[in-house]
Amino acid sequence: MLTKKQWEHCLEIMDEMFPDAHCELVHDNPFELTIATLLSAQCTDVLVNKVTKTLFQKYKTPEDYLAVPLEELQNDIRSIGLYRNKAKNIQSLCQKLLTEYNGEIPQSREQLVTLPGVGRKTANVVLSVAFNIPALAVDTHVERVSKRLGLCRLKDTVLEVEETIMKKTPKENWSKTHHQIIFFGRYHCKAQNPQCHICPLLDDCREGQKRLKKGLVKQS
Repeated sequence: MLTKKQWEHCLEIMDEMFPDAHCELVHDNPFELTIATLLSAQCTDVLVNKVTKTLFQKYKTPEDYLAVPLEELQNDIRSIGLYRNKAKNIQSLCQKLLTEYNGEIPQSREQLVTLPGVGRKTANVVLSVAFNIPALAVDTHVERVSKRLGLCRLKDTVLEVEETIMKKTPKENWSKTHHQIIFFGRYHCKAQNPQCHICPLLDDCREGQKRLKKGLVKQS
């Protein structure tokens, strides 16, 4: 397991590699971010942004999403995986916003996770990105990188990964760290073909050292 000092070194390297890491879901307000993040489950941000480019022109408010038949909304997001279920959740979410939150996205995790289609990860993204409230969302990239490096155990749950990273990272850096780990995983430590041979974290990386010993990595 990585020590806190080793993890701090990893964060410094990620900061050098991706100083401008940010949320890549295009949005103009907390409501749009919530919808985009809901759509991004098991789907790439690139595809979500293609869909929301026109979706957010057609639908501006919760009322707009409820003014059309479910089938029409499904058709508008058809290219996204699980579109039927996501369309249903979006309309249910919008109804709940109007009946319980005056049409506004709530600013607490406890309230956010009561919204249809919004789990802890989505809630943490909204808190962090839309409201600048310290939170750390664990997606597939964050989980993969933290386990490969050896910060977390391979058997750790998503919640345990989140708690470990938060414990070993200064609270004021949670949001920045979340995006930098995502960029590191998305563009460098990829699920397939991780770039171990040019990785500045190879010496600290549990998975990288395993691959090195097996001869799967040739250091440049």
